[in-house]
Amino acid sequence: MRRTIGMWMYANGGGDVIAQTLEAKLNERDIDVVQGLDLRFAEAENGAIFCRGINILELDLFFSYNAGEQTVGQVYMYEILNDFIPTINSFKAFKLSEDKFRSNMILTRSGIRTSDFFICHRERHDGLYAKLGEWGKMVFKPIDGWGGAGMALLDTEEKFNMLMPFINQMNVRHIYVERFINNDFSDFRIDIVDGEFVGCYGRRASSRDWRTNVTAGGHIIMREANDEVVAIAKQASGALGMDIAGVDILYDNEREEYVVLEVNGIPAFATPEQEKMGLNFNKTKIDLIVDMIDRKTHT
Repeated sequence: MRRTIGMWMYANGGGDVIAQTLEAKLNERDIDVVQGLDLRFAEAENGAIFCRGINILELDLFFSYNAGEQTVGQVYMYEILNDFIPTINSFKAFKLSEDKFRSNMILTRSGIRTSDFFICHRERHDGLYAKLGEWGKMVFKPIDGWGGAGMALLDTEEKFNMLMPFINQMNVRHIYVERFINNDFSDFRIDIVDGEFVGCYGRRASSRDWRTNVTAGGHIIMREANDEVVAIAKQASGALGMDIAGVDILYDNEREEYVVLEVNGIPAFATPEQEKMGLNFNKTKIDLIVDMIDRKTHT
């Protein structure tokens, strides 16, 4: 029996080609694909949700893979949709990956090392000065930010005081900080799909910044995964219930251990330029996603 899934995939950086390849491989498994279902344009009435003329509640699964074009409306419809049909990732896992505090709480409670972290209400932030004195350096992070946006490195009370007007403008209720990890300004990005290792690469910060994020000036580097970082990435992905995850890992030079910095729910495929560098995990990633969709849509 043929099945039908919906897909919303990013198009830049070779994403359009990836989407076409996914569709072709799914078609071989008797799975039809409706592309371009941007839930921000969805409309609902009388127990149905329509997008591009299709009642998406009648689909067998929805695959959402577009971080750059997310909107509040799209995320809200994503949550409603997952009440009725399977999604990849599940909305619960997606929301966990978007919330640094909640995800780090779960990782820590699962015995997975993260950076030390602290959160408090912005009107009762005296504890932050104590943490700054304890750690020496700390990183302010928006709880739901990505790509390094909004982060600030704090090593004096004066810098923290300068940050407060910015925090007030953000209208956030809580202030979240992490201990700055003494590292070589490079990281591991480990991709996991359906609990299986896909591939590994690294990112290195520019000479002008401490952040490894490409959007903050960092660049991709070739990096071989070792058994320890792969095991950590699998554990982190499993703890958060992720179908697909990109786990960022740093080596803490001070404590001589690997720590999970972040778990991303929409890790990008290798771009054509990165494939020329030698990042060759796209086929493996596509095949694992197709296998997972096939399994999840069998009834």
